[in-house]
Amino acid sequence: MHLKSVLLAVTLAASLTVPASAASFSCAGVTAPDEVAICKSCDLAQLDVKMATLYGVITKLVGMGQRGMIQDDQRAWLVERATCKGDAACISNAYQTRIRAIEGMLSDIYSRGPF
Repeated sequence: MHLKSVLLAVTLAASLTVPASAASFSCAGVTAPDEVAICKSCDLAQLDVKMATLYGVITKLVGMGQRGMIQDDQRAWLVERATCKGDAACISNAYQTRIRAIEGMLSDIYSRGPF
């Protein structure tokens, strides 16, 4: 089966196994304004789950050195997302930008196929 199809299936399965309003992190006791906004919004929670799933996939497909850079980028992105505070549009834009970045990395891996 083609890697892209497998990754799509994993992404879809992950999003279907999580309740519609659940984020990729526990919402119990969150106090950071960006996390509170994500926990209160089904749309933001779905973006969070999609990004977390893609992040999980990409970190499994790359070597240790590149994985470290991706993890550093993710930590920097979380700091950037936090600057949105509770602004849902800002948080959504941050997720969409990060998702596109990860999808770009995955596309680069796909282009080196076949697997």
